[in-house]
Amino acid sequence: MDGLIILAVLLGIGYFFGTRVEKQHFRSLQQREQAIQGLMLSTAGAKVLLPQAHQAQLFVGSVVVSSDFFKTFIAGIMNLLGGRITVYESLLERGRREALLRMEESAQAWGADQVVNIRIQAAELSGNSGKGVVALEVMAYGTGVR
Repeated sequence: MDGLIILAVLLGIGYFFGTRVEKQHFRSLQQREQAIQGLMLSTAGAKVLLPQAHQAQLFVGSVVVSSDFFKTFIAGIMNLLGGRITVYESLLERGRREALLRMEESAQAWGADQVVNIRIQAAELSGNSGKGVVALEVMAYGTGVR
């Protein structure tokens, strides 16, 4: 019985604080995305002609986003049942947007007019047990030109 109470308390704490932190992060992302709207981005591949550039430099944005206890618990249940694990979709979206913003902000600070050939990679970071996602690492990189 005590174990169920502890589990319920941990789930409640995870849900409350996890939701709060996630909402704050989404608000921060939205404000930062609005501030950086002038930078042109392109995912054009290597066979596409690149714009005329005097200088070019590689820019990388990387972030590790952690899952809260509530999301990890719900994802474990969904893993048993099968289907989409929607609780991790917002985690991945936050990581993707944060990594892109970090790349864009460093390119803009350098004076880039645009960032071309952008790529995004994500990796799962598991705990020692290897059961469940503890965190996601997302990396965005591209070539800034001016």
